Amino acid sequence: MARATEAVLLSTLMLMSGLAGCFGSGGGGEISPDSLKISDSDSLAGGMWQEITISAEQDISVFIPYFVIDPGSGRAQNGTVFDIKSGNKISMDILFPPRNNDIIFQIGDYGRTNWPVRAANQSWMDWLADDSFAGAVEVSANGDEGGIWPWLTASDNDGGKVAVKHLTAIRPVGEGYTPDNGVGASAGWVDGRSVYEWVEFITDETPDLLDPADGAVGYLDRWIGNGNPAYEDAITYFEGVLTGYGLRTEVHRFQTGTLWAVNICGYKDGTTFQDEWLVFGAHFDIAPYVTPTSLLPGLDQTGYGTRTGAYDNTAGTAMVLTTAKVLSEFDSRRTMVFCLWSSEEEGLWGSSAFTGDIPDGVTVSNYLNLDMAGINYPGDYALSVYLGPDGTGEEIDQPGMYHLAEWIGADALNLSYQIERGRIEWEAVGENPLWGDQYEDMVAIYESPTARSDHSSFQDIGVATLGWNGVVDGYPCYHKTCDKLETMRGYMDTDTATGEANLVHSWDIVTWWAVLAFLHMDQTPVPNELS
Repeated sequence: MARATEAVLLSTLMLMSGLAGCFGSGGGGEISPDSLKISDSDSLAGGMWQEITISAEQDISVFIPYFVIDPGSGRAQNGTVFDIKSGNKISMDILFPPRNNDIIFQIGDYGRTNWPVRAANQSWMDWLADDSFAGAVEVSANGDEGGIWPWLTASDNDGGKVAVKHLTAIRPVGEGYTPDNGVGASAGWVDGRSVYEWVEFITDETPDLLDPADGAVGYLDRWIGNGNPAYEDAITYFEGVLTGYGLRTEVHRFQTGTLWAVNICGYKDGTTFQDEWLVFGAHFDIAPYVTPTSLLPGLDQTGYGTRTGAYDNTAGTAMVLTTAKVLSEFDSRRTMVFCLWSSEEEGLWGSSAFTGDIPDGVTVSNYLNLDMAGINYPGDYALSVYLGPDGTGEEIDQPGMYHLAEWIGADALNLSYQIERGRIEWEAVGENPLWGDQYEDMVAIYESPTARSDHSSFQDIGVATLGWNGVVDGYPCYHKTCDKLETMRGYMDTDTATGEANLVHSWDIVTWWAVLAFLHMDQTPVPNELS
């Protein structure tokens, strides 16, 4: 309990917990929830940007606790407050939660500046049921050039009671999908179904006699090494995908010993802070064969190494591609960088080369890592949300990042119960059992003392990082020939859902978590609090 409590109390983010107050769904003075009208309130959509119009039947202030696009700056911001005179209207582009149908608007007296907020590990519905751990925010000036709508900053004054308007936002679904295909995560701004289909395509072993690189439809055999045609073929393909998204794509080649290795990075310049880079990353290389019986496609191959690397790390590669597609159409304050690292399996060579060659005057504000996510909740395994760098191991050294991870997971992803279970288990056993044992309803957010993936390279240069993974050492096909999508489906099959559906929902959760963290970090970077 001490670890989680300390993280909330010490958090320095915009929406950190403050002093508890008396508030909830009761009226604020004579303000009624019915005084706020919302256009098409019976057809609100979750998990996608949409335009809504709000109007007032009396003079009121309205606290919007979701991402909106400021019409002056054109940037996404985490919530705002509107003062609305009776009879007036305000239209906005808004993003409601992707995995939580319950949405709320707070209403108070006209001109109100202080508002209650939920605790980081609560959903808004949890807060309505029990506000004793809540905090507060206050209206502050917009921090963007040209920005119009107020931002919100932490406060020790919640302003007293509010009225709450509770509505429902239903996420759209893709046509032709069923529950067995993960239909509930098949559409939206980003969706797990798209990630699944990327993994399915990249790991497709269907023979292709016209492909001299790997002899298959997909992009297999992505082992680093001079003269590996499959490796070069994948590089060319991924470069084309990122370029097709409109990103300025660069293939960074570097030499390590006698080997040439490669990173593929797509850039979109920030509109305000071009020299601050916000980086997404996943390694696209896979574990190479050591003593293969054959490197020819279609023949049995045993021992260490894999042709497909579906879990490690085609999954992370697919999530970076999915994320880059949607965010490339989005203007950000900071320069967005989407990287596919090489040579992670050889010792983080790719990400280390990148962090060792950052241009003069450029800083990395935050880094998000995607490596081996998918075999985790909602399957019978834990989802680990790891952050760092870790210092003492006895307390939360990165309270801001801890708070952000909880804030997103508890409401937008509707995981407050699973996060509470994960917190208790992490405090009891640490991270190693979470990487191998079976668990139900388990999502653990913690500072990781072991940095075994590319986030280590960024922590080494003082950057606060956030990442996601599921089963690692407990996966029987870790760095093995059997690391295939079909194996993952079998591993994720449960009594209540198919393995395919659970994979789709797993990737939906992780990809949304990363995208929402990215939006938060673009507005307010999370500092390394050990620096």
